[in-house]
Amino acid sequence: MTFALTSAADDSTTSMESSCPGCGLLLPSCDGPAHPYIGASPACWALYGEVLAREYGEFRYPSVHRLTVDTYAVQHPGEPERRSIQSVGLHLIGLCVVLEGGESPRRATSLLGRVAGHAAAWDWLTPPVPNGTQTVADVLRAATRVEHERAVRGWAEDVWSAWSVHHATVRGWLRAASHSP
Repeated sequence: MTFALTSAADDSTTSMESSCPGCGLLLPSCDGPAHPYIGASPACWALYGEVLAREYGEFRYPSVHRLTVDTYAVQHPGEPERRSIQSVGLHLIGLCVVLEGGESPRRATSLLGRVAGHAAAWDWLTPPVPNGTQTVADVLRAATRVEHERAVRGWAEDVWSAWSVHHATVRGWLRAASHSP
């Protein structure tokens, strides 16, 4: 499913378009599957599926895949409930350890497996508005693997920056999980 992409600032929207509740991207309204607790419109969820298909197929699982997953989940936090709180917390920690800590995606994935046991103690973090200025659509425009990796990294940095008011909390969660037996 491929969509014509429009900007949230585009005044030519019609009633046939809707804004994604997570990233604000305007896309044609459609019925379709969406994730049960990630707050994305069906059209945006389909774009994310296209990016994942490219990563698994054409780009043969690029090193930035960890950032793709973490960034999409954080940019589409859903509503305050246990699964959303844990998802956003884990994915914010993933962004923190890769972007700030310089960890490899493999090391970040391993670390998230250990940190997940502490997620029950986390609280809902009010998402920023806007939740970044780049979206999955920007990544989808990349034509080559190098462009794709650059676009994902830029998107991840943009969304992580949008959550700056919560960086200290995320670092605290990471420290607490790292110091427990």
